[in-house]
Amino acid sequence: MKRIVGISLGSSSRDHVVTVELKGEQYKIERIGTDGDMDKMVDIIRELDGVVDAFGLGGMDLYIYAVDRRYEFRDARRISRAAEKTPIVDGSGLKNTLERRSIEQLMEDTDLFQEPKKVLLMSAMDRLGMAQAFEKAGCKMTYGDLLYVLNVPVPLHSLTSLAAIARVFAPLVGQLPFTMIYPTGNKQTINKPRYVRYFLENDIIAGDFHFIHRYMPAELPGKIIVTNTVTAADVDFLKERQVKTLITTTPEMQGRSFGTNVMEALLVCMAGGKEELSEAQYHQLLEEMDLKPRIVHLR
Repeated sequence: MKRIVGISLGSSSRDHVVTVELKGEQYKIERIGTDGDMDKMVDIIRELDGVVDAFGLGGMDLYIYAVDRRYEFRDARRISRAAEKTPIVDGSGLKNTLERRSIEQLMEDTDLFQEPKKVLLMSAMDRLGMAQAFEKAGCKMTYGDLLYVLNVPVPLHSLTSLAAIARVFAPLVGQLPFTMIYPTGNKQTINKPRYVRYFLENDIIAGDFHFIHRYMPAELPGKIIVTNTVTAADVDFLKERQVKTLITTTPEMQGRSFGTNVMEALLVCMAGGKEELSEAQYHQLLEEMDLKPRIVHLR
């Protein structure tokens, strides 16, 4: 049996373990949260390095993207270097393939984009593939990178403007403590609405679930959420907030959908567990697995 472990900076209350069979091989998939403790992440990775088949780095990214270039997060670099034998991935490979593919599949298989939709994407620097796919679908975009990452009250509406600003801010953001720019540990369980009007003005709210959960208003009647990494409790939370439809880009596995980092680690493991795959290899594996977006009608 192959073993994939997602080590997350997030809350341990979201931990989960499943065993699945894919292409005749069994995989044990675990998620271990460290409640915001980076030193604990390093300790766990060192303990399991060479023991497990692949790591997913959760609750943080290795890179921040300025559309046409990327910058490394200093904190993430320190943590990822703790893995000397076992490959470690952060989900960025799947964000650019699976999430782009998911939006394209929704275009082909549903009437979601039959009429142009207004979309709030919490951070395009975190999900460039999804941003480009939404624009290709004809959506009117609001990018929340300044709003929700830096708490600057300026919405962005094109990837061109995002690229210009990202080239200035991304190198600086990459040097900041990761806890300053992303909800980690217990912050992931606390809802503090911010810039509510942009949630209410748009038809679709998309991106990282922890960003959405952290800043969404008390009610989102009739809205569509496009995300991943949701538990059964998260689904109940969205029902209470009157969300109409939940769409996850990663499949449900025994009660929850895992993050892209864990799913990417699974694909790396399926391909031999040596290193991060090329875009073409991710696409080939996704085609073989025939993954589809999960659509849950909540109301």
